[in-house]
Amino acid sequence: MIREISYYSNMAVGLYRLIGHPPLRDPAAALREQMEHREERFLELAREIVFAHPEHPYHEMFRLAGCGYQDLADSVGRQGLENTLSSLAREGVYLAHDEFKGKTPIVRGGREIRSTPGSFLNPRTRGYIETRSSGSRSSGTPTRKSTEFRMYREVHAHLELLEFGLDSRVCAQVRPILPSSMGLGTSVRYWRRGRKIEKWFSMRGTLPDSGHYRFVTGALVLLGRGLGASMPMPTYLPGNDFSPVARWLAAQKRQGNTCVLRSYVSPAVRVAVAARDAKLDISGTIFMVDGEALTDAKRAEIEAAGCEAYPKYSISEVGNIGHGCRHMRTGNCVHVFRDAVAVISRVRRAPLSDADVNSLLFTNLLPVAPRFLINAEMDDAGILEPAACQCEYSKAGMNQQLRDIFSYGKLTGQGVTLHGSDVVRILEDALPRRFGGAAGDYQLVEREGRGQTQLDLRVSPRVRSAATVEIRDFFLSQLESQYGGALAARQWRHSQGLQVVVEEPSTTPSGKLLPLHILSSERTSEGTSRVQHVATA
Repeated sequence: MIREISYYSNMAVGLYRLIGHPPLRDPAAALREQMEHREERFLELAREIVFAHPEHPYHEMFRLAGCGYQDLADSVGRQGLENTLSSLAREGVYLAHDEFKGKTPIVRGGREIRSTPGSFLNPRTRGYIETRSSGSRSSGTPTRKSTEFRMYREVHAHLELLEFGLDSRVCAQVRPILPSSMGLGTSVRYWRRGRKIEKWFSMRGTLPDSGHYRFVTGALVLLGRGLGASMPMPTYLPGNDFSPVARWLAAQKRQGNTCVLRSYVSPAVRVAVAARDAKLDISGTIFMVDGEALTDAKRAEIEAAGCEAYPKYSISEVGNIGHGCRHMRTGNCVHVFRDAVAVISRVRRAPLSDADVNSLLFTNLLPVAPRFLINAEMDDAGILEPAACQCEYSKAGMNQQLRDIFSYGKLTGQGVTLHGSDVVRILEDALPRRFGGAAGDYQLVEREGRGQTQLDLRVSPRVRSAATVEIRDFFLSQLESQYGGALAARQWRHSQGLQVVVEEPSTTPSGKLLPLHILSSERTSEGTSRVQHVATA
């Protein structure tokens, strides 16, 4: 209870500070200034946060790599920031995702380097509104973003406005309520730009798991309104039904308005499919989507409704990474926000996988970022290359792009992040203890469904002790207890995006049986048993 009070009190303070602070006077000038000094800012952060503190984990990594501060500065001046970061990664100055999370120790040169959850926080900044990487606030990695950091996002919002001409469009969002702060944050950001979110659609959930979140969300909206911000109350959708959003967009079009809809990818696709099924005209709507990969199949569903879809790429622990432009109409492709982050890649064998991937490593460059990370992996992969277009992002110096982005160590369907190593414990320990069987008898598969990302929980026919509905409910309860996952369970139950199937778990081409198959579109291999029972959430 005390933690709840502290959490929402901080959020109220954060809203108060953000609403009361004037918007950036000249976003374009702020961007130019940061781009001109990005390498200088990196060196300043490294000097003050890492090299001045021998107890910092990165300090020991640099020492073992034989690199002092002057060596670092000389290398950046000689070969540039990204080339220097690539050299550092090869010498052991990097942070694997499980090391960052504290799940595995940091070991370099046979020496264990001590770290804590707070080791990588930026001591120069303080935040109030907290986000969590695992879809809830009671576990996962907390990130408190300062008012100054949230204000700097107006630089990227300015580029988006120029690229897509959003000033003339009516805006709605399909966003979760608390414990996610996304819906509240988007509403405040729009108001700070002199606009407003006209409609906020969200998943209702049940009273036991979501009633208090609905109450506190409403209270914070009323607080924002009392402080002068124009913020909508959430409109709750019926279970597994996104047609109210489609009807609202169609009504706006009949009134002569063009719209932009902000949403996670899977709900956005469900809106487009609902419009087509009901023969509603929402053509011309721009979908700004995030939270999971915008695959070609999902993009095609949105475009079939006469709409356009553009991805935004962000990571809770790092911040905004990039945004797609009007020229990027295939693949999950974005311009890298080079002012805020430096990105390199390295080839590595993916955990929980049977494949090598181009793993992405991120380095923070903003002095107001909540963390200072150098070459930190977030279990995402993609192709890093020059951007060839002449859009507003390229003109501003964002001349690097990431394409074919996907997560190889976590599930991101429906905009809810579930880290693979945590889910594996449920699959290999909790489920066998509760229902019988052994590790290898339960497998979670993320795949493309019609209109959304689906999760299939495959259960071997050897497990005969329970109905699929009971297994589904137990799995969701384990997610809730592990992540405080009211948000995760609410999203999956609402969309019926999780199903339990009685079927032999599939194997990789090399014959391995893995507990997770992420973003799998493979058909069940020959020889596996057909589905006998299905339970959906």
